[in-house]
Amino acid sequence: MDLCAGACAASRMTARGDLDGSVLMTKLASDGSADPFPVAVQHPVENIQIGLPSWAERWQSVALAASAWAPVRIGRAARRSLVVAILLVLWQAASWFGLLNAQTLASPAEVWAAGVQLLQSGELLPSIWVSLRRVVEGLLIGVSIGSVLGLIAGLSRVGEEIIDAPLQMLRALPFLGLLPLLIVWLGIGEGIKVGLVAIGVVFPIYLNLSKGIRAVDHRYAELARTCGVGRRGLLRWIILPGALPAFLVGLRFSLGIAWLSLVVSESINAQAGIGYLIQQGQQFLQTDVIVLGLVIYALLGLFMEGFVRLIEWRALRWRVEFTSA
Repeated sequence: MDLCAGACAASRMTARGDLDGSVLMTKLASDGSADPFPVAVQHPVENIQIGLPSWAERWQSVALAASAWAPVRIGRAARRSLVVAILLVLWQAASWFGLLNAQTLASPAEVWAAGVQLLQSGELLPSIWVSLRRVVEGLLIGVSIGSVLGLIAGLSRVGEEIIDAPLQMLRALPFLGLLPLLIVWLGIGEGIKVGLVAIGVVFPIYLNLSKGIRAVDHRYAELARTCGVGRRGLLRWIILPGALPAFLVGLRFSLGIAWLSLVVSESINAQAGIGYLIQQGQQFLQTDVIVLGLVIYALLGLFMEGFVRLIEWRALRWRVEFTSA
């Protein structure tokens, strides 16, 4: 029983990445009389208590890891910011020396002035809020649907046979090509704007989550079943942690598709939002307003990408990534 309890605890550790799978199998194959795992065991198996650190120790480890990575991250951020600054300087210099026509492409200074003017007039912040709300609503709907479909296809062969073929057929279609049909179904109001974002988000979430579940090492599941862990415990301790990296990759792909969908959908009878400002700039040939809208789209996308990266860093601290010299 002690060995089985140790195996069960170790399977949970491997799902989180705390123990290497090959080391785990070697330990299980060793003599069962010695306790190879530093866990406190109670009988029955369902009452196993793992010697987890206290919350203070956990936060201390997070703080130490953050302090160790802080100089590296600051250096990376500085280099990336330097590249952006150089591009802006070259862009502005090209405008000063007449290489770029202001009617064709406004300079960074003109874009900044347009942003200040829209901010003072009270048009900029409400437009940003409207566009951000549409993306968040579409993401919530699309991620929810994609997660449910991915779980069904990943956990059940029958579910995969039923769901995968229709979704692959729909994925083969350019989802922006569904726009005329969606206008008939959803109209030209908020429904088409949120719905197009949700449709674009479903597919990367479904694909990455279902394949992430299938990629979980079956040895961990076998160890958990040996310890008497049921389907709910297997899903909680083995499958979902193992599929989390793939799910987060799908979420990052979904962010780019979500903003692309919003750019297209806000060009359809938009009365508010960043797309509405871009349309106004197009009608009056204001390239500074058009570029401002595109820059805001990019900054909002980078903000949400950084938020997902923060979640990934916090949830996947155990994963060792390859770093080039």
